[in-house]
Amino acid sequence: MADNAQRLNWVDTAKGLSILLVVMMHSAFGVGELTGGTGVLHWIIAFATPFRMPEFFAISGLFLSLVVARDWKPYADRRVVHYLYFYAVWALIHIVFKVGLGTGDPATALNYLVWAVVEPYGVLWFIYLLAAFSAAAKLLHTLRAPHWLALGLGAALQIGSVHTGLYAVDQFAAYFVYFYAGYALAPLLFKLVAWADTTPVMALAAIAAWAVVNAVLVFSPGFAVLPGQIDMGLAAQPGLHLLLALAGTAALCVIASLLSDLPAMDWLRWLGSKSIVVYLAFAIPMGAFRAILFKLGVSDTSVLSVLVMAASVTTPLLLYWAVQHTSHGKFLFERPAWAHLPGTPGARQPREQVSATPAE
Repeated sequence: MADNAQRLNWVDTAKGLSILLVVMMHSAFGVGELTGGTGVLHWIIAFATPFRMPEFFAISGLFLSLVVARDWKPYADRRVVHYLYFYAVWALIHIVFKVGLGTGDPATALNYLVWAVVEPYGVLWFIYLLAAFSAAAKLLHTLRAPHWLALGLGAALQIGSVHTGLYAVDQFAAYFVYFYAGYALAPLLFKLVAWADTTPVMALAAIAAWAVVNAVLVFSPGFAVLPGQIDMGLAAQPGLHLLLALAGTAALCVIASLLSDLPAMDWLRWLGSKSIVVYLAFAIPMGAFRAILFKLGVSDTSVLSVLVMAASVTTPLLLYWAVQHTSHGKFLFERPAWAHLPGTPGARQPREQVSATPAE
């Protein structure tokens, strides 16, 4: 039990690092486009560009082996319908707030809602693809595809830089290999983390060496930090980008393991346990805080970016706390019984009370 708790601690800490990097990027780019400048968060994001999203997908696939052998129905309920429910609820909320109320144009909002079925909306593409990746991994398992073949196909899609014009297809091609790697290479990753726990000095030396290599390749000729985007140097080259993403994922997991041993980092582990809560809701308050703070005279890109990031992380957690303490709006973060497939755990049963499955 202690080993399991420690394992989950570092995984949650890794999720905490991941969600901070996600919110940091959107905060930096949004503020950068508003002020026309770049700040300290832009440079942190630049360093993390090769592994920022790959690591999040890899962590999401870590424990897939525990459920992938289940029958299709319970598996689909837990790993596909689960994510699609939260995607649907929050896509509706995002579009109503940002398009319907933001522009006062209900016709445009309705158009966005229709397209959201096949083209993931805004930052919610991550949740949409988790459902798609889970379904694809289950199909590969059903077909008894060996891991090396699935990883090879995923790597080919990523290196091939697929551009069909369909966002869901292009993002699937770009990131599926990382989700599947988290699933297929989980035993190796857990062994690496166990090694880091027993040899922290060597682990820190390895992290330092990785950080130097990653920085050199990211900030090499061709690199540019712009208000709304990062152009990597050699790190953007096909193949090398994939290797850096996998190396960065491993490094971040080792860092998370070392941080999880520190009581002062318990807040990061707790944040990681609520990472999906933050991911679902952070984009809505972000724009409002950015505009308000800018009107109040906060115009320095670094300062404004940090304040917007802090507010964007905190607001969803406050909303989650309010929902839990008032019991109003639980559908925002918990899947109600009617949203389960009939006959699966959590589904509505005759003469029984409705249960719910938390988002996280």
